[in-house]
Amino acid sequence: MGTLLRGVRAGEKHLAYNDPAASNAPLSLVLSSSSFEFGGTIPRKHAGPGEGENISPELSWLGVPPETAELVLIVEDPDAPLPRPFVHAIATGIQPTATTIAEGRLSDTAAPGDGLAMGKNTFGKTTYGGPRPVPGHGPHTYVFQLFAVDKRLTFEGVPSRADVLRQMEGAVIARGRIEGTYER
Repeated sequence: MGTLLRGVRAGEKHLAYNDPAASNAPLSLVLSSSSFEFGGTIPRKHAGPGEGENISPELSWLGVPPETAELVLIVEDPDAPLPRPFVHAIATGIQPTATTIAEGRLSDTAAPGDGLAMGKNTFGKTTYGGPRPVPGHGPHTYVFQLFAVDKRLTFEGVPSRADVLRQMEGAVIARGRIEGTYER
């Protein structure tokens, strides 16, 4: 099946990073990970259930503007054979003073006290869903996108990607990304 769909991909242009809600913000956030290098292979332990351990990777960043009210993270796969990128995780309410998300934190929805709240991914869950591309479809890129917003985002219930982008409209003051690849 993957080889039949090899040329079908959502595309980079549909990432949250390139959405009108965020695309005009400066590229001043610098993301890194001790789990993988920019553009490198994401280790199997971070892959999804049935493929890996589904443990979210460690992320760290620099360059948060002083007027930031909160940070938002959206993890997407633009190589999914769908009309839009596959959303693997959404985290809102990240404190503007934070400089890291610990390994496994996005996988642990019960972790207390840091203000981070999970949105709904394409699996319909409120947790990290690691890479698990269609076998034979080729390498997929997983883009970890961080946004600094100058207002607190509020949601009625668990937000979807569309809900988050709507709330971020006009409030994104900086953005950055790191990407890794995974193939089955």
